[in-house]
Amino acid sequence: MIFLIIPFALIELYLSLKTGESIGFLWSVIWIVLSFALGMMLLQRSSQTMMGNMQSMRQGKLDLRRFQNVSMAYFIGAILLIIPGVFSDFLGVIAFFYSLYLQFIVKITPERTNHFTKQGDDNVIDVEIIDEHSRSDRSS
Repeated sequence: MIFLIIPFALIELYLSLKTGESIGFLWSVIWIVLSFALGMMLLQRSSQTMMGNMQSMRQGKLDLRRFQNVSMAYFIGAILLIIPGVFSDFLGVIAFFYSLYLQFIVKITPERTNHFTKQGDDNVIDVEIIDEHSRSDRSS
């Protein structure tokens, strides 16, 4: 775990310093405050979003795996936007757009499988069995 945190912190520090150098201190502070506010707003709305996703799952528009992916991407995106820094904001926006993609774009063509189809009707072969031995016994 520490092997992931150290490179993340170094990338975050480097990108934040370069961005602050480019846009200035005041704009960097405005960026941090706005991304924090956006992340908090998304986190506060997460319960409403989850309820909407549960309703979509009940209607068959989302399967369980997609529901879990949408929920986790939304939650992780909100948390990453709350963390101050350019790299975490970038990752948070990607996670949020991924959740939007799963919620709206993938919902257009839902994969609905019907597990209650009658088995065997389509694969039936009609045959007629003629027993010639019983016919010859009757005719004699």
